[in-house]
Amino acid sequence: MPDPRPPSQLPPAAQNMIRQVGERQAQIERGRKGKQAIWKSIAVLGTVGWSVTVPTLLGVVLGVWLDRVWPVRFSWTLTLLAAGLAIGCASAWLRIKKEQP
Repeated sequence: MPDPRPPSQLPPAAQNMIRQVGERQAQIERGRKGKQAIWKSIAVLGTVGWSVTVPTLLGVVLGVWLDRVWPVRFSWTLTLLAAGLAIGCASAWLRIKKEQP
């Protein structure tokens, strides 16, 4: 049965133990939140990476095909690589903005 006395009337050893338990509980909670934040950060990093990589690679593939099918004075590959990279960076920037509180 718990002691009905308020914490200020408990013996010093009991007060110390209650304080230590409270500190340990707070430490555990901080650790749990930290692990969740790490995994969320890794997930966002992966999403951002793919949102830049996919449009860039699609631009390169389309550019190589266009260079073979429809040759012009400029390089389709370089042009679409730059366009894909710009689209990917804009997409990543929007994703990061969305994830921020």
